[in-house]
Amino acid sequence: MDNPKLIFVVDDDPFINMLVVKRFSSEGYRLEAYSSGEECLKALDKNPDLIILDYLFVSEDKKIMNGLEILEKIKHVKPDISVIMLSGQNDGEVVLELARKGIDDYVIKDQNLIDNLHIAIKELFERKN
Repeated sequence: MDNPKLIFVVDDDPFINMLVVKRFSSEGYRLEAYSSGEECLKALDKNPDLIILDYLFVSEDKKIMNGLEILEKIKHVKPDISVIMLSGQNDGEVVLELARKGIDDYVIKDQNLIDNLHIAIKELFERKN
């Protein structure tokens, strides 16, 4: 890739961040990992091509935003940035709500996470070309 696409991975699980960064860096993408949505929002001026965003952020600090709030802020500041939401839950209502808010895809955190994410990213960038 002459101009590698920049992907932000935003998850409070360092293992998931490491896994995603390792897997997709080897495919020629540039990746930056963030452990909170707030960090990701501060870096939006780097204009990522895609944000892989966790739905649920767990913290002792009740002031941190969840994935839905972060998604709304991303879409407010940069409406054209693609977002793939990651979640451990399989709730259809949640997925519908996120779709209405403008996510491009939804990937469940299970043993097929990396494979499903690979498919979602590939399809997303093919649609955008």
